[in-house]
Amino acid sequence: MSRDDSLSFMTHSSSSSSPITVSSNINDNNYIDSQIGSGSGSFQNDGVLSNNDGGGGSGNTSETEFGFQRNEFRQNPLVGTVQIYDRHVFLCYKNPQVWPPHVEAAEFDRLPRLLSAALLARKTQMKKQTRLTICEGHDGTETSNGDVLIFPDMIRYRRLTHFDVDTFVEEVLVKDSEWLPGTPETLRGSYIFVCSHGSRDRRCGVCGPPLVTKFQEEIDARGLQSQVSVSPCSHIGGHKYAGNVIIFSRTTHCGVAGHWYGYVTPDDAHILLDQHIGKGEIIDRLWRGQMGLSEEDQKKAQKLRLQQSVKSNQLNDQMVRTENGAQTEEITGCCQGHQSFSCCKNQVSPEEAENNDVLIKKRSEELIFIPRGKKSEKQITRTTSGKGYFSRTTYLAEKLSIESWEQEDTFATLAVVGAAVSVAIAYVSYKQLR
Repeated sequence: MSRDDSLSFMTHSSSSSSPITVSSNINDNNYIDSQIGSGSGSFQNDGVLSNNDGGGGSGNTSETEFGFQRNEFRQNPLVGTVQIYDRHVFLCYKNPQVWPPHVEAAEFDRLPRLLSAALLARKTQMKKQTRLTICEGHDGTETSNGDVLIFPDMIRYRRLTHFDVDTFVEEVLVKDSEWLPGTPETLRGSYIFVCSHGSRDRRCGVCGPPLVTKFQEEIDARGLQSQVSVSPCSHIGGHKYAGNVIIFSRTTHCGVAGHWYGYVTPDDAHILLDQHIGKGEIIDRLWRGQMGLSEEDQKKAQKLRLQQSVKSNQLNDQMVRTENGAQTEEITGCCQGHQSFSCCKNQVSPEEAENNDVLIKKRSEELIFIPRGKKSEKQITRTTSGKGYFSRTTYLAEKLSIESWEQEDTFATLAVVGAAVSVAIAYVSYKQLR
């Protein structure tokens, strides 16, 4: 298996629970989970299973070579880097400091090894392409060792042991039914998983832990502990994109989406919380893809979003048009500038008004462009709301009023004068004949 191969292999295919919590020992490279162990022997505590120090390293050297300052950081395109799959299974098991490079193949860690083997053996019988990933587990917490989280189903099964693996896979993942020994719990809120598998790749070991810490700080600051959870997880594929983050949350259509992000830094944590989870907005500059979409569909989806974003921005920049095709523009918050010059934005010059063939009506603090030829003289208000207020507008209205007189009333005046002259000539002729 190559260095960039995913640990979380792919297979083909009610009560509620609060979000999971994060171990306070995630940054302690010497930490060994003292609670691991059970009567069944599923959670044997064999200490640190790898000679790797967890991948965290220390000092500026690790940050420069493997962290957010590494030369390769944000040098590769992200979109379309998630292999298509339909279901994500997370097994809560120990912590990143004791995970070996390949947890599913560890000789002494029977539960993940047997679950991985069972999924691989039954992959042709599964209706859904299923991915298995390990996340942190601690006995006596919301994510005890042996707990299984399933997305997008948003359910949790408690305390799976290596004795139950075959039955669990058969009933839940092959038959899509319930595992009778356990009752599925409904998961609430949003779930964030951060790859922190340092024994697999140093980049994940350096970038993952500070990301988890920052996410937790931002969650605590917003009081979202009961709504959003964050947990370190094993390798998900794409070491070079570290920090790698997966977010499972409900969509506006009441479904559950799993979005993958890459090149995430601690500075991005609040953005993902506020925009992605809070508003349902995808952060495209960090977006790798989505559960349920092929690589090609991921690229198409992002392209469509970007096109819609451009159109939306264009519409926001355009002025609203009236039925006659004239442009309407509202101007508020103007101030009086030097020598009666208005410092309003979007000022209108007489030349612009002439080019647009419009007249202007001022109501309170707004200007409306009105097509010519609609009783324009009655529509023009010359009153100003302050000295120098809209001085250019007043000038323009007067100018347009003069133009309106010249064009509409000149012919009528000439007609009256002509009629008077005709009457005078007729009268003089009549007097001469007598």
